[in-house]
Amino acid sequence: MNDTIVEYLYVIAILFFVISLKWLSEVKTSRYGNWIAASGMAVAIGGTLLAYQVQRIDLLIIAIVIGVIIGTPIALKVPMTAVPQRTAASHAFGSLAVALVGTAEYYQRLPNIDVFTLTVLCAEMILGYLTFMGSCIAFAKLQGLIPGKPFVYGGRNFVSLATLGVAIALAVYLIANPTHSYILPFMAGFAVLFGFLLVMAIGGADMPTVIAILNSYAGMSAAALGFVLNNQVLIVAGALDGSSGFILAVIMSNAMNRSFTNVLFGGVGAVKIAASTGPAVEGGRTAQAFTVDDVATILEDARSVVFVPGYGMAVAQAQHVVKEVADILQSQGIDVKYGIHPVAGRMPGHMNVLLAEAQVPYDQLWEMDRINPLFPETDVAIVVGANDVTNPAARTRPDSPLFGMPIMNVDKAKTVVFIKRSMSPGFAGVENELFYLPNTMMVFGDAKKVLADLVAALKKQA
Repeated sequence: MNDTIVEYLYVIAILFFVISLKWLSEVKTSRYGNWIAASGMAVAIGGTLLAYQVQRIDLLIIAIVIGVIIGTPIALKVPMTAVPQRTAASHAFGSLAVALVGTAEYYQRLPNIDVFTLTVLCAEMILGYLTFMGSCIAFAKLQGLIPGKPFVYGGRNFVSLATLGVAIALAVYLIANPTHSYILPFMAGFAVLFGFLLVMAIGGADMPTVIAILNSYAGMSAAALGFVLNNQVLIVAGALDGSSGFILAVIMSNAMNRSFTNVLFGGVGAVKIAASTGPAVEGGRTAQAFTVDDVATILEDARSVVFVPGYGMAVAQAQHVVKEVADILQSQGIDVKYGIHPVAGRMPGHMNVLLAEAQVPYDQLWEMDRINPLFPETDVAIVVGANDVTNPAARTRPDSPLFGMPIMNVDKAKTVVFIKRSMSPGFAGVENELFYLPNTMMVFGDAKKVLADLVAALKKQA
């Protein structure tokens, strides 16, 4: 009877997971997607507790309490601007848990462990441990604990792949000699080292894709463990997680017009250009600085405005003030839209999450392909901290590392208001050609303060 109930619970959980992925793919239904995913996980946990005989209920309760104590503050206190690094931390915890369970399974099954089981466990542990360390490095870069630029040196790709090769070779040896348990720590160590080298060599501009890749690795590791544990829901959930992460990584790569391998081994962002804090002259070109009052005057005659948010908006936590400016403009009869680039920010959907938190209506969020044809008819495009994804060099300069990357065509708007702290380039280390165009108004300062001053200026005009 218990087995039948468990099977039904697993089927319900799997259906919930599939539906959640569908709903999470649409902004309007994303909240419901989160809820049904959480419900599916609760059902899966309940089914698992019924499927196995719990020998130490006290340890189970302690684990649940620890998880609640750690997870609740993270869910309630971590600001939406820190969601990328929180996601990276979640990947680290999940992949480490999977890797440790796989390690425990190996030691528990010795000496009677078959070749298939050990092969799956070795693959699962290598993926788990490298994902753990890679996620930790991604977290550190996103949190600013270590520099976001890629760590590039001569022969780094050879060193990284050789490290992975050693981990795989040790796995093969362990499969051939299952009782040589002393090999496992070395295999895990080289997997951890590979995860470190892999993500250290990837720049901050590629973090959205990296997070998707790590998500894929964690899912594949969980699916492999599901085969060992004969747990169907873990197999399906891991497969869904792994495949969706891989597909998302491919979508992110296409959005940057770069190959999957180029993201992992390209090292884009290794060269940085020194920043200045005001109007700049470079190669005979001048970037013109304007005041908030100048922007308010331009907006007074505007009929259509498009906001283009980027990581600068997230850092300044300016999404609520952006919404306030938009509300004032709409009250004056101005058409307002938000243009969203697929890789703006530090994770897929980062801008959508921040704007949703600020209660921006879903129908005002326009994806890049939809909004780009409208820029020539747009009176004012307001860029809030988006750099690489608005750089015209992606269309005009074949020597640029951004060349070929689809961008927001804000330069085609009648007027561009670019709110930025300084003249520094984006994470790709490429100077933005948009700064020097005659229709660009550079407004220097913290995005939140600049927009708050703009709110005051617009209210004064009214």
